[in-house]
Amino acid sequence: MHEHVLHDILHQLQRAAHDADRPVPRLLAVSKTQDETAVANLALQGQTAFGENYVQEAMAKHAAMATTAAAGHCLEWHLIGHLQSNKAAEAAALFDWVQTVDRAKLVAALARHRGTRAPLNVLIQVNIDDEASKHGCSPEDAPALAEAIVAEPALRLRGLMVIPTPHADPELRRPAFRRAKALFDALAARYGVGVDTLSMGMSDDFVVAVAEGATMVRVGTALFGKRR
Repeated sequence: MHEHVLHDILHQLQRAAHDADRPVPRLLAVSKTQDETAVANLALQGQTAFGENYVQEAMAKHAAMATTAAAGHCLEWHLIGHLQSNKAAEAAALFDWVQTVDRAKLVAALARHRGTRAPLNVLIQVNIDDEASKHGCSPEDAPALAEAIVAEPALRLRGLMVIPTPHADPELRRPAFRRAKALFDALAARYGVGVDTLSMGMSDDFVVAVAEGATMVRVGTALFGKRR
């Protein structure tokens, strides 16, 4: 990956936010399937937040990157893949954020295994387009799940994560992004300023997502190239 790529993505985010009169969102570098060298290169350029799909892969990278973090680049690890309850112990110990909380059983498991460590930041994954092939709770079930999360001292509700139907034209995803923003605003109104993160938008549609209110975008391909 060339050094200018990160700069270019950050510039595009700033431009999209300016054009839409929105705050500039955080960039989550989706490092799944990438090796430690690629992560280290981005970290040395100042990128701190990385997204992984699988607990085992993330554990290996976390260990390999410990020296980089110790050198002054404190990295923040986000789980953005589906989490099985039997992996909750490892996830609760390893990650700073879990963006794919979608059921009460997982809430209880993460809280139990997080224990007395700093609260785990969690996002509710909402299946915003009601796709049978996707994980995530229904929009209607999100408020009850939020109640379960805020009842757990070991967890910290930060907001929502969505993955709309992958239309070839990003404009066709705009209604889903807009529905997600409305649901996020309702949660923020109920629980206050701590609910501050709406994770939506990827390499091919983050400009539209930013325009509709994303506060975090998950970018992999545009940063690293095609998946390995």
